[in-house]
Amino acid sequence: MENRVYGVLGISSIMANWNADFSGYPKSMSDGTVYGSDKALKYPMKKMWDNEGKKVLYIKSMKFSEKDGSLVPKSLKERYEEIFNVKDLKDTKDSKEVLTNLMSAVDVKNFGATFAEEKNNFSITGAVQFGQGFNKYEDTTAEEQPILSPFRNAAGEGKKNKEKVDGKEQKDTEKRNSSLGTKITSNEAHYFYPFVVNPMAYRELVNLGVTEGYTEEDYQNFKRTALVATTSFATNAKEGCENEFALFVETEADLYLPNLSEYITFEKQEKRNVIDISACAEIINELKDRVKNIEIYYNPYTTELVCGVEEAKLYNIITQKEV
Repeated sequence: MENRVYGVLGISSIMANWNADFSGYPKSMSDGTVYGSDKALKYPMKKMWDNEGKKVLYIKSMKFSEKDGSLVPKSLKERYEEIFNVKDLKDTKDSKEVLTNLMSAVDVKNFGATFAEEKNNFSITGAVQFGQGFNKYEDTTAEEQPILSPFRNAAGEGKKNKEKVDGKEQKDTEKRNSSLGTKITSNEAHYFYPFVVNPMAYRELVNLGVTEGYTEEDYQNFKRTALVATTSFATNAKEGCENEFALFVETEADLYLPNLSEYITFEKQEKRNVIDISACAEIINELKDRVKNIEIYYNPYTTELVCGVEEAKLYNIITQKEV
């Protein structure tokens, strides 16, 4: 693959929590702007590849501890040994072998990696780079839902409490109430992530003979996954999150475009959402002689697209049929 690709991925979150911070609330900046990290977008893609049986290195996998039998995450070394069928990484003296293995993992091939295990230290800049995905819906609010567990909270059983019976303190042997929890969602949010695909990122690694580079097949696999991974990733927090928009602009290798998500607006009207990319169109149309291909995916059942991009191919993001 020789051409660069610039684009934007749009994620809708309806009564869901696309990317929570450590407090459990949707991640936000100091001014209150809600956003999602690139990690939140990459994880469903890696999970999809893992479910398909592809080699994915940077994803949590579990094991039972040999020390006490508890369930614990595997280390990076253990994960490497598992997916590449290596008995013990410390016995591998050939750095080329390790680097070749790393580049055969689909997540590393796309997103790069930092690998520092057993005297093997590599930093690989991925061919695919995402920015942060900012929410462009102005009326996003966080919603709290109290959750009642069917089980009592046994913590502290056997300790004295302040309850008195017949004027005397009694030892409480059971918690009489079920424990409470909280589920936090946003009422609605619409995240737009910029990305770039630079197939020349692995030129040095190609010269070292550890990879064939970022190929057209690699790109098509990335695009296929990027269009559906969020919709496919059904967890309690993520149910309600869907792929709702995608823009792919394939250009000459030496054409450099700005962050296209900055030129996209989202507006919620009475019956339909409106995604307006006309500001993007001005940039792309001015450079059309150096643009090779443009594909735009959106949900025509819920969304009106204000486009204006010349020679763009429009697709239904659900059926992936041209509209």
